[in-house]
Formats: sequence, C-alpha cells, structure tokens
Amino acid sequence: MPEPSTIQIRRAARADVPAIVRMLADDLLGQQRECYSEPLPQSYYAAFELIDRDEQQELVVATQAAEVVGTLQLTFIPYLTYRGGMRAQIEAVRVDKNCRDQGIGQMLLLWAIGRARQKQCHMVQLTTNAQRGDAQRFYERHGFVPSHIGMKLELHESATTSESQ
Repeated sequence: MPEPSTIQIRRAARADVPAIVRMLADDLLGQQRECYSEPLPQSYYAAFELIDRDEQQELVVATQAAEVVGTLQLTFIPYLTYRGGMRAQIEAVRVDKNCRDQGIGQMLLLWAIGRARQKQCHMVQLTTNAQRGDAQRFYERHGFVPSHIGMKLELHESATTSESQ
C-alpha cells in the first residue's frame, strides 16, 4: 500500500481528462461505452467544462508523483426529503490498472465520505454495475449497504425509434 503522503487528492484539471477517460475505458464495461483515443473526442472536454463550472460537482483525481492514478466524481444533491437534506452521490470511481490493490480506491472513497460530511450531507450513496462483484464487496467493506434497487432507462435514439415503429 502506498504511503498516504505519496497520494494526493485534488480537483481535476482539464489536462487530466485524457488520464480520466483512459481509466474509465479500461475495463470490459468501459470499453463498450467510452472512446479513449488521440485526439480525445471533444465531448469529454465539453462535459468536463460543465462539471467544473457546477458548484454541486467535484471531479477529483488521485495523483502519485504527479501522475494521475485514480479518479471519482462527487455530486451534492439537495432535496426536500429528510427535512430538506443534502446527499452526496459518488460516481465513476476508478484506479489505474497498474496501481490497484494499493489502497488508492480506499483513499478516494474515504476522501469523498469526508467531503460529504464537510458539506453536511446526511447520506452518501453510489451505484455500481451488477457485474462488478469486486466493487460491490469493496463498498460493503466500507459500510455501504445494498438498500435499494437501482433502475435505469437508456435513452438511445435506436431505443426510442424502435418503440415508435
């Protein structure tokens, strides 16, 4: 495990986008939906700009010796339930494949939980793909419980086109 002092967690910069996308694309699920290439599609930079400007979003990277080795996105969601409470949503947790099993994912997760506490969130939530058994076990070891059933509706043009025919 790397020494905590050798890993730095900081807000992502535009220059980090290629490293983030590389990590997002670096597994079987990510390969199906991401496009890591040079040059990187501009859509990733456009998304980064929107995230970076949004005060309720924090896209962070973990670095070691100035190299990006992990990432996650933290979203703060205000809502009326829980007496007008705030919750934090963790998304897109990734660690570089060459740096896994060194505690970097844990450092990112604990950072996100701490940040949610700073923002006075009453809950931290996340989703993980049902195919990611290792990720599920990792989150459960950190106190997350599978309390809800997540549901999604894909909004692809081909899906809506085939339904209307």
